[in-house]
Amino acid sequence: MTRFSSLLAATALAATVFAGAAQADYPERTITMVVPFAAGGPTDTVARLVAESMSKDLGQQVIVENVGGAGGTLGAGRVASAEADGYTVLLHHIGMATSATLYRKLAYDTLNAFDYVGLVTEVPMTIVARKDLEPTDLKSLVAYAKANKDTVTVANAGIGAASHLCGMLFMSAIETPLVTVPYKGTGPAMTDLLGGQVDIMCDQTTNTTKQIQGGTIKAFAVTSPTRLDIFPDMPTAVEGGLPGFEVGIWHGVYTPKGTPPEAIAKLEGALQKALKDENVAARFAELGTKPSSDADATPAALKAKLEGEIARWKPIIEKAGQYAD
Repeated sequence: MTRFSSLLAATALAATVFAGAAQADYPERTITMVVPFAAGGPTDTVARLVAESMSKDLGQQVIVENVGGAGGTLGAGRVASAEADGYTVLLHHIGMATSATLYRKLAYDTLNAFDYVGLVTEVPMTIVARKDLEPTDLKSLVAYAKANKDTVTVANAGIGAASHLCGMLFMSAIETPLVTVPYKGTGPAMTDLLGGQVDIMCDQTTNTTKQIQGGTIKAFAVTSPTRLDIFPDMPTAVEGGLPGFEVGIWHGVYTPKGTPPEAIAKLEGALQKALKDENVAARFAELGTKPSSDADATPAALKAKLEGEIARWKPIIEKAGQYAD
């Protein structure tokens, strides 16, 4: 028995040493970063910039895989059920928080199905319209929308998309329901706004900056607390007459629950280095946003952000009565 017990102990020790060595060598192969939205969209743009830079620090390629559908819940669900070995990560935006209320029958527990790596960036939103819409400023836009609430159309990229959330908040702020027109992605929604088929859209600067700069759409306000360097003459929504109207589309990186702490630590370190990358910072600036600080690019900060945002959006969504299932 003594000899058998010794053999078991030696085997257990060897397994522990092997596991520790494997974790120390992480990563040894390609890491997949799942983006739960279509390629070419604003979240995909953020993910590809970060993934490319993280690859340099990790010594292994971080490839982006787009798993769109159901407001981002398909991609999130895929990561939630993936092996917790650090080789599958999720980059998701604010929809990670709002889906907890929008979808009443999620296949995963939003707060408990994931481990946290850190925040990436918080992208401001812009309130924009087709270029020939009559109003000239936010105050007149609100008056116009209220006077024509049965015909004014608000485009979004689908339930749960950033544009849907911002549009819903806009209607709540002006206390007027408008005609919402959901699309299957940001691209088609913007195409119809450019073509004049819809009137208003509220979307991330990562998606609207080029069109605003080119004069192909009309911009009324940004939703950040202060004006943006990229649009110094554009007022904030608060300045334009909507008190308390501040919203940013924050992005975070997650892993499946149970991912080894050593792997999370390496991902966190790579993320923080990526956010200091001059190319990443420059490209973010072109998109009207900034990288998260070291204090925010941490597991604790992302977890606190997710918890707070779930609590913030729950009453707004319930009041609107707009559910995805």
